[in-house]
Amino acid sequence: MEKSGCAKGGCSSSCAEFGGCPSDYVALCISIISLILLLARAASPFLIHKVRRPKGSSFWLPAIQVLASFDLLLSLVMSLRILKYTGGHWWRSCYIWAVWFEGPLGFGLLLSSRITQAFQLYHIFLKRRLPPIRSYIFLPLILLPWVALSAFIHLKKPLNGRCHVGIHYIIPNMSLHGLYIVVLVAFTGAIHHIEFRFHELKDLWRGILVSTTSIVIWIVSYVLNEVHEETEWLQVTSRFMLLLAGGVLVLAFFSISSSQPLVSVMSLKNKENQDFSTMGWALGIPDSGQLLYRETAKILDPNEPLEKLLLDKRFLQSFMAFADSCLAGESVHFYDEVQQHDKIPVSDTVRRIYMARHIIQKYITAGASLEVNISHRSRQEILTTADLAHPDLFRNALNEIIQLMKMNLARDYWSSMFFMKFKEQANMKTVDHELEQLHGWNFSPRLSSVHCTDNPFHQDHNSSDSIPHSGNIELQ
Repeated sequence: MEKSGCAKGGCSSSCAEFGGCPSDYVALCISIISLILLLARAASPFLIHKVRRPKGSSFWLPAIQVLASFDLLLSLVMSLRILKYTGGHWWRSCYIWAVWFEGPLGFGLLLSSRITQAFQLYHIFLKRRLPPIRSYIFLPLILLPWVALSAFIHLKKPLNGRCHVGIHYIIPNMSLHGLYIVVLVAFTGAIHHIEFRFHELKDLWRGILVSTTSIVIWIVSYVLNEVHEETEWLQVTSRFMLLLAGGVLVLAFFSISSSQPLVSVMSLKNKENQDFSTMGWALGIPDSGQLLYRETAKILDPNEPLEKLLLDKRFLQSFMAFADSCLAGESVHFYDEVQQHDKIPVSDTVRRIYMARHIIQKYITAGASLEVNISHRSRQEILTTADLAHPDLFRNALNEIIQLMKMNLARDYWSSMFFMKFKEQANMKTVDHELEQLHGWNFSPRLSSVHCTDNPFHQDHNSSDSIPHSGNIELQ
């Protein structure tokens, strides 16, 4: 008697039909490894770099992608009968796994979340305004066709014992998959000319490529299984290929560059860098307020207006540390990041939009991690602006924050230990600067030929006469 292909390879009929073949367990291990790597990519910035968990769509859209990836792989394991079970159980129903978990809770949810991210990028960078529909409303709306199709299949119950459906059901199912990819391509094509800084466009095209490839593999596997349903080796091979494609899909499809651009650039290589967590550093904004080494000493008068004092980087850092100790640092952080935003040239609209979006998500939106106390009018002016790159986008809010700091933080700062420490450090740096001017032959051509014993200015600079006693503070 002629043996089947699987029998020749050593597989039994129960293995091909009920699962548990060696190749099935290999595919299952690959899927588990894919999930572990996916979780590591998603969680490492928060565990390694101690990044504060963002709020709103910046957090829950990537979280939904992780959940949908788990649902998709689990649905493939259950519907393809990768594991061998004895007896029938209600929770092994094809309609639970092959219809609901693989559709609206799996692949459909993955595509919908990526379309939501592309929708946000389209409005923010092309239309230069915040999306007119919130993400938590837009995502369920575009997921409705998947829910409707799954409900229709569940009512008609066309699946056989192997979770296969007829050709008149597979065509609308695959058409829905293709329609969502076309929508994703349309949004991606509309923004392809924008010079993104965090690989958002690259991630979108990669998602389109891997999802299209996965659909092709699923269609080919389905057709071969339907035409050669009794060929056991084909059943085993197609299961392996489908689960392998699913593992590659969830790992390559996942991206946080659209929702969390700063997190997407973090890695183990730069974990020692303290500046990578700021959007200003990531965008390459020049820190013109930072005082340079060997700069001539300048006098800082505490009687000057606060907004002028804050232009000095060392004073800003001291004032920010004091505000953080009072649990009121959001105002100073907001001021600092708006100043960085204003350093970006008006012609560089992409970087201005990046910075504006970052500030809005961090300080302006309701429930933001560092929500500032500004008037409702100023908040709405920012949230409903028609141009995120406008040079005066944060002007009214910044004026309100400066007035708030003058009335509260500034009055307490002058009598705090932070100011005393700042003044002491400033005086010490001034003395060090004077010593450098006297002994730094490489920096002063006039003193390059004068030795310490011949130097008429050589004296003990640690004496009390070298420390200024005036109310002004000298800064290097």
